[in-house]
Amino acid sequence: MREFPLPLALTARLSPVVVLAAMGWALTSSPATPADRHDEAQHKSTSTPSAPSTAAAATKSFSAAPAPCGSVATATIKSLVPGAKTAGKEIKSTDEKLRRTCSWNALKGYDYRWLDVSFEVLDSDAAAQKEYKERTAEKSGGGAVPGLGDAGYSVVNLTTEDKQQTREGVVIAQVSNVLVVTTYNGSDFETKKAPGTDEINKGAIKAAKDAVTALKGSR
Repeated sequence: MREFPLPLALTARLSPVVVLAAMGWALTSSPATPADRHDEAQHKSTSTPSAPSTAAAATKSFSAAPAPCGSVATATIKSLVPGAKTAGKEIKSTDEKLRRTCSWNALKGYDYRWLDVSFEVLDSDAAAQKEYKERTAEKSGGGAVPGLGDAGYSVVNLTTEDKQQTREGVVIAQVSNVLVVTTYNGSDFETKKAPGTDEINKGAIKAAKDAVTALKGSR
């Protein structure tokens, strides 16, 4: 699984430079007049240094990934992965606070199905939006999924290995500073054919909607 670049810290500095030119010293024994003192005070009051500008605080809604194995409804799992244990199996991650994945798979007769859902937490909404755009650009040929998080995208591909077809659908959704990535695929080992594009696409989107709903409920 790819690693995520950490966002660069933004700093703004003000470095006023004052150039002093001394051409000589003039000495006088007469005190400053009231008018002089008034002009000096007025100058000080109107020449207050500007406060340094600061970068806007990064916006994010989630600090940790929710439990992924409880993110997809039991009815959805039974429908998409017949014969699978509905509890699912969480895949170990190097940092479970930032990335968590659950997987369901089963072979019923000759029909095989696999589903997994991942929550990937980034440092800010902007970072998640950038990562979302990069991911969807890499997986060309798909289309937007309206109403799925802040942005949603779905793509389906067919692969063939040793005459065995496998069709896989991937749905990527951005919800604030989190990416929800759903993968759903299937094969028929008797006919060596894959399920139809519509079946895989709709199944992946259904699981993704469940996961997005669970994420929003974890705030």
